[in-house]
Amino acid sequence: LVTTMRLPPYYCVLLLRSLENSSAFQSPFIVGRSPTVPDRATGSRTIAFQSNPLKSLFGNVASSISNLQQQGMTTISDDPTAQLQELTTKVLSSHNIGSWDEIRSTLQSKQTPEERNFRNNLAKGIGKPSPLHKLRLFDESNDEKDVRVTLYRDSASWCPYCQKVWMTLEEKRIPYRIEKVNMRCYGDKPASFMAVQPSGNIPVAIIDGVTYNQSNDIMYCLEEQFPDHQQLVPKDPKQRMKAQELLRLERTIFGAWMYWLTSGDSGGRLRDGFVSVLNDVEAELSATKGGFFLGEKVSLVDMMFAPFLERMCASMLFYKGFQMRVSPGEETEFPAVNRWFDAMETLDSYQLTKSDYYTHCWDLPPQLGGCVSEAGSQPIQNAINGLEPGSWHLPLTPNNGGLEPDWAWAGDEGAAKREAVERLSANSEAIVGFAARGAGKAGFPRYGAALADPNAVSNESIQPFVDQAMKIVSQKLIGGDSKDCDEAMKELASILKKEGGGELAENVAVSLAYLRDRTGVPRDMRLPAARQLRAHLNWAIDMCE
Repeated sequence: LVTTMRLPPYYCVLLLRSLENSSAFQSPFIVGRSPTVPDRATGSRTIAFQSNPLKSLFGNVASSISNLQQQGMTTISDDPTAQLQELTTKVLSSHNIGSWDEIRSTLQSKQTPEERNFRNNLAKGIGKPSPLHKLRLFDESNDEKDVRVTLYRDSASWCPYCQKVWMTLEEKRIPYRIEKVNMRCYGDKPASFMAVQPSGNIPVAIIDGVTYNQSNDIMYCLEEQFPDHQQLVPKDPKQRMKAQELLRLERTIFGAWMYWLTSGDSGGRLRDGFVSVLNDVEAELSATKGGFFLGEKVSLVDMMFAPFLERMCASMLFYKGFQMRVSPGEETEFPAVNRWFDAMETLDSYQLTKSDYYTHCWDLPPQLGGCVSEAGSQPIQNAINGLEPGSWHLPLTPNNGGLEPDWAWAGDEGAAKREAVERLSANSEAIVGFAARGAGKAGFPRYGAALADPNAVSNESIQPFVDQAMKIVSQKLIGGDSKDCDEAMKELASILKKEGGGELAENVAVSLAYLRDRTGVPRDMRLPAARQLRAHLNWAIDMCE
C-alpha cells in the first residue's frame, strides 16, 4: 500500500481563505527536488513531476473517446486534455456523480436546520461557534457597532496562548471581532499587525481602543471590563487564594512537560518528574466536588490549564508513549484528570477550540524547536499519523484503537460526514487548486515549519481530475450509492492510469494525500469530520494506486 509521507496539517484552504492571497499554504517539497513517496510494503520511490503530465501521455485516448462517440455518449475535442476530461466526465455522469451544485443540493436535503443555517450564521456572527467566524455577536440581540473587542489570533488555531483568550471570550459571551495572523514558522505577518504589535507576538487584543499584548493581561482585563458577563475569577477570598495556588501548579506542570518533551530521557528522571507533578494535578481535581478545578463551575483556572493539558495528552502519547487521556470505560491512573476533560468537553467554548492529536503532534515541533521521541513510541505514532488499519482507513476503528477518544459530543457519523462535505463543497475550486500543489512546484523562500510554502505553484493540468475525484469522495461521504461511487472511482482511476501512463493517476493520488495530510483540527473541521474525510481520501488514493 503506497501513500505520501505523513506530514503535518499546516495549512489548507478549507477555512475560506483566498488561494492567491493566503501565505498559509504549504508544500512537502524540498526546493529543487521531487517528492519521495514512501511505500509501506516496498520502501520508497520518487516521482518526477512534469509541468503538464498529459503532454505526450495520451496512448489510446482518441480510440477510447471514439468508442464512446459511437455509443452517442460524447463528441470529440481537438485538445487532448479536454478529450480526456470529456471522457472522465462521462464516467462520473454514468454513475450519478453530480456537479458541486448538485452535491450541495443533496447535502442541504440531509442537513439539520442548524447545519443549513451555518453559512448564514457565520456571516451574521451568530449561531454555534466556529473557527471560521470573523465576528462573534452570539445572538441577534447584539449589534456589530457595539463590539468593543478585537482579538488577533493565529490563523492555524495552533497557539495555546490564543486558545485560552479565545475560550475566555466565548465562555463570557463577550462580542468580538477576529483578525487572523500567521505565526512566523509558517508565514509572514502583515504590516498592519506589526504596527499594532511591533514584536509580532500573539495574541493581541484591542479592548475599548487600548492594546493588550499578553494573554494573561487580556484575560484579566476581560474580567474587569465586562462585569455583567459570566465571572471566571472567584469573589471568595479563599477561592482566590486557591486559584493562585493552582495557577502556580499549572506553571510547574508546564515546565515538567517541556523538559521531558524536548529532551531525551534515558534514565527516566524527566518522566518521573512529569508524573510526580501530574499526580499533584490529579490530587487537586480529586479533591473538588465538581468536575472543574474550583468545583462545579468553570473558572479562569480551567482556561489556563486547558491548552496545555490538551497538548500534553497528545504529545506525551505520540512522542513518549505515555497515555493520560483514555477512552470511556477504560482504566487509568488519572481518573480525575479524565473527568475534568469530560467536564470541559460540555462547554461550547472548549469544543470550539479543541484540536486533535495529529494536528498537535505536528504543530508543536516548529513552535518549540523540536520534540524528542522515546524508544517504542513508533506504533503509536503510526496510529495517530493514520498509518494503522482503521485509523484513517475505512472502516474506522472507534477511538483510534483506544488512543484518542472519539468526540461523541460532536454528533453521530452522519453529522461528521455532512460537516466534511459542507467544508469541501463550500470552497471546492480553491481546495482543488490547493490539493494540486501536491503535484506542483515548490516555492521560495522556505519557512521554519516543515511544509510552509506560501509560494508553491499548483499543477493546473491535473486540477480537473483532482476535482472529479473529490466529487466522488463527497458523493460517497454524503451517502451516495456505494456501488456507483466505487465503480466511478475505479473507472476514473483506470482511465487516468491507461491514458496518463501511470503518472497522471499518481499525481492525482499525491494531490489527494496532500489535502489529507493538511486537514487541520479545529481550523478546518472537527475531529470526527476530519477522520471521515481523511479515510475517504485514502479510499480514493488506494484506487488511484
